[in-house]
Amino acid sequence: MLAMGIMLLLAQSAVLASRAAAAADLAALAAADALRGITTGDPCTVAAEVASRHGATVASCSEGSGQTVEVRTELGGNPLLGAATGRARAGPPP
Repeated sequence: MLAMGIMLLLAQSAVLASRAAAAADLAALAAADALRGITTGDPCTVAAEVASRHGATVASCSEGSGQTVEVRTELGGNPLLGAATGRARAGPPP
């Protein structure tokens, strides 16, 4: 029974990590579009809005060189394992 509980906990952790990574990817892409002027708004504000729509919060957002944006998201989950995090960087095509 204990093994089953541990397996479920690890499975939940993997799902949350995947969701946090997806939220970071989408938030970084949206922020990069805003930074380049393709869409309107402050890049980090746009990133926070997109992350929020996916159940995550933006832990950090920074504009880099070459019109790139790096976003780190957190997604609350199981109190035993802590928050799942995701990180992504996006910018113009090469």
